[in-house]
Amino acid sequence: MSATADHAEERTNPAARLGFKPEMVVQELGYDDDTEQALREGIEAITGTELVDEDHDDVADAVILWFRDEDGDLTDALVDATTLIDAGAPVWLMTPKTGRPGYVEPSEIGEASQTAGLAQTSNVNAGKDWTGSRLVTPKGPGKR
Repeated sequence: MSATADHAEERTNPAARLGFKPEMVVQELGYDDDTEQALREGIEAITGTELVDEDHDDVADAVILWFRDEDGDLTDALVDATTLIDAGAPVWLMTPKTGRPGYVEPSEIGEASQTAGLAQTSNVNAGKDWTGSRLVTPKGPGKR
């Protein structure tokens, strides 16, 4: 029964697959008019809090980083995304799907993630035009 309920929630709330929990603070970086509004609203519905922006100056539980090929250096953006999260907290890198304007090559994501000290753990369909890559910081000191 709960598996069916979980699948139903995934169909109605695209953020259900991303592992957010009530009261989590989620920082959003790279927001623009093209971001997936249903996903943003879904995250807010699950957490019960509004997304915080780049001006947030306290520790966040997770980061959503919307990134397009023309947005600059991906490694720098990922390093910036990790400045106010705890070790082990996820950075969800949202990039346009193949064939969409701003598409980012998977090899670039892998290289930038590794250089930024992040490990890629999974990918999800984040909406009509976006793919999400779950990246995490190492949990312990000196672990890679």
